[in-house]
Amino acid sequence: MAGPVTPAPRGGPVVIQPLRRRHCARCRGGPLALLVVEGGAPRCLDCADLGHLVFLPRGDTALTRRSREESTLSAVVVRFNRRKGRYERQGVLVEETGLVRAEERCLADAEARRRRRARDARRRTVADVRFAEAFAAEVRRLFPGCPDDRAAAVASHASVRGSGRVGRSAAGRALSEGAVMAAVVASVRHVDTPYDALLMSGVARHEARRRISGDVETVLRRWRGGGTVVEGEEEAG
Repeated sequence: MAGPVTPAPRGGPVVIQPLRRRHCARCRGGPLALLVVEGGAPRCLDCADLGHLVFLPRGDTALTRRSREESTLSAVVVRFNRRKGRYERQGVLVEETGLVRAEERCLADAEARRRRRARDARRRTVADVRFAEAFAAEVRRLFPGCPDDRAAAVASHASVRGSGRVGRSAAGRALSEGAVMAAVVASVRHVDTPYDALLMSGVARHEARRRISGDVETVLRRWRGGGTVVEGEEEAG
């Protein structure tokens, strides 16, 4: 049975990782880990004038591309996949100085990305602090009797980025009155009533809410300076 057809060179030499033991037809060295086929015969890298190149495995596309850009001479390394019946790329051979320069370029890019991520994180932190302050101010506007530290705690809890809480919803980011009220009601329910203890004792959620609704109403009336809870406010949390 005929062996696999050696891939035709495209854009530079092609080097093969042989599946069986092969020796150089010129210097008789071997067995060869890598070889070049010339005139139908295997050649070692030294005899093919590629011995000064270093192997860069596949996997890092940017490093591979830049290593080839920085190398005057490079070669593609392939291996035959018997199951698929075709040659598959394993990496490249590049000049060591080219690889060093390529690594420096990639490291510079990585450092630039790190600095950009740090800047973005600082901007998000500042934005989150400002949003929490605005949310707390809206809590105090709707509930003048709410202590400042409690308003800040409600805002901080409701507006955690990525939490999915009411403060991060579209309504919450818009500081809608309904979203702010929902956050306050949820806080009162968990902090100022035995709601959590009822849940832990096995009481169903809706029944637990029914039992503590009067306590929630009392706190909210005190913070608001009179009035009643708007229908639907207790659905958050």
